[in-house]
Amino acid sequence: MLRRPPSATPPSTTVPENVLPELRALEKILEQGGPDLQVRVVREVSVASGASFPIYSIGIGNPSPDIPAVGFFGGVHGLERIGAEVVIAYLQNIVMRLRWDTTLHQQLEHVRLVFMPIVNPGGMWAATRANPNGVDLMRNAPVEALDRVPFLMGGQRLSAGLPWYRGHFGEPMEVESQALCEVARTELLPRPFSIALDCHSGFGVRDRLWFPFAHTRKPIAHLNELHALKNIFLQAHSNHQYIIEPQSAQYLAHGDLWDYLYLQACENTERIFLPLTLEMGSWIWIKKNPRQLFSRLGIFNPLIDHRQQRVLRRHLALLDFLSRAACSHLRWVPGKENYEQRRANALAEWY
Repeated sequence: MLRRPPSATPPSTTVPENVLPELRALEKILEQGGPDLQVRVVREVSVASGASFPIYSIGIGNPSPDIPAVGFFGGVHGLERIGAEVVIAYLQNIVMRLRWDTTLHQQLEHVRLVFMPIVNPGGMWAATRANPNGVDLMRNAPVEALDRVPFLMGGQRLSAGLPWYRGHFGEPMEVESQALCEVARTELLPRPFSIALDCHSGFGVRDRLWFPFAHTRKPIAHLNELHALKNIFLQAHSNHQYIIEPQSAQYLAHGDLWDYLYLQACENTERIFLPLTLEMGSWIWIKKNPRQLFSRLGIFNPLIDHRQQRVLRRHLALLDFLSRAACSHLRWVPGKENYEQRRANALAEWY
């Protein structure tokens, strides 16, 4: 495995102690991982208090561009801390197993794992969905919906004082959006096969796995591959709790970052990029503890310790499955035979 170069050492920041415990937990894991991790500060974000927060990208495994990869992303929305915590928990699982797990070392010779656990540290510090500029990063890409979107929720340019603000038309994407796109373009898109999982919370009472598109109800080009991925997941985890569906089955939106990156990936037809969004059903936590309605964080996160620990355990199998699926993609990705029938089956199920 590659050793981390000296230039990749995390810089000192002006983050106050006891602020952003997720960032402190992440930096502790980076110390424990030592030379097995390739750590890079993609950007730094300053907030009104004067504090400065790094946006980390962490790589582990074979860096060869011919090797498949999986990217794990969290904290895109600052209020949804549980998403960052799920990604951090899986990174810790990997780092601790490196000390004794021979099978993991063998697996990492054949796959690259990339982590961006806290994409929006400024929003997390301020306990807001948006970044410090009031921009919703998942409405920030230059992608326009082809059909009608829900009022405000689908993305709006009226005011940063309203939720789901996209930013001014024609301006560059926000620093955090640029950081995510840069990591995806350098670590995922150039490879023959890659998967991204972006962890969110706050929609419904069921956990959902969404795939593009968000800007149109048309099916994506890699529908067969997604259907095959779902099938092997069902075979390995028949009692899973996820609803697997296109995001467009629920609502459309402008500016989705994963639509933007997927469309770029499709410019090279020889490569496969499958972006997924884990949308944890946080309403079930409110149902079990209605007092969470009176807390901004309570709408998006489990506030009781044992429920948080259960969530962190619950999704570990999914993240580990995606790592194994990418590593072994040549065994399950469908070929050109029976292409039309496979696509017909996927269309019948999802559209």
